[in-house]
Amino acid sequence: SEKEQPAATTLHGVVLEVPVIDMSDPEEEKVVERIAEASRGWGIFQVVNHGIPDEVIRELQRVGKEFFELPQAEKEAVAKDPAGGSIEGYGTSLQKDVDGKRGWVDHLFHRIWPPSAVNYKFWPKNPSSYREANEEYAKKLLEVGDRLFRSLSVGLGLEAHELKEGAGGEDIIHLLKINYYPPCPRPDLALGVVAHTDMSAITILVPNEVQGLQVFKDEHWYDVKYIPNALIIHIGDQIEILSNGKYKSVYHRTTVDKE
Repeated sequence: SEKEQPAATTLHGVVLEVPVIDMSDPEEEKVVERIAEASRGWGIFQVVNHGIPDEVIRELQRVGKEFFELPQAEKEAVAKDPAGGSIEGYGTSLQKDVDGKRGWVDHLFHRIWPPSAVNYKFWPKNPSSYREANEEYAKKLLEVGDRLFRSLSVGLGLEAHELKEGAGGEDIIHLLKINYYPPCPRPDLALGVVAHTDMSAITILVPNEVQGLQVFKDEHWYDVKYIPNALIIHIGDQIEILSNGKYKSVYHRTTVDKE
């Protein structure tokens, strides 16, 4: 609709500099304070020096991109099973959401942790290094997730372990979603993903250099500045609920690009 078209609703010429938090700061209290503050006021922040090596992230991005560049038939080999009702698998673009809106996006969704929840049926066999790249990333990701949970917990005045326990403890499911936005002839009229908050507890986003993420702040839509090798953290609905609304889940959307 006109009131959602990115060309008409984006505040142009202004890039939103969401809080950037250095996870390597030796003063742990400062890190906790910044994470809690960003989660209360923004619902989104970026972390640098987070402990996931650049090459692990590069490899994750490489295998993901290679999968989406495969012929359609190969991608369909890990397609969602509509009858099974699972969210896992490859899904193609232009599927309508609940309001009948269409997002200009292909995606791949599968569980990466804990091992008991993983179904390799939905993991691409091609490229051949896909599984290794994802498992390596998952290992490193767990440490980042645990640290975020601890900081968010302490930031609420709770013991460090309480928030993670409330969200499921060691049984928390980690889902990987790769969004692939094909070139779009009219990016001024379309969105990759329509405006929403995430239903997760925490989303840890690996962006790339093509601008796409927008956040709704002070009644306007803003582009979020890309920082190489940073991770973008979204507070999701579950953390907003677990914190009794003290932390806010971030309202965001994704634009698309002609190229």
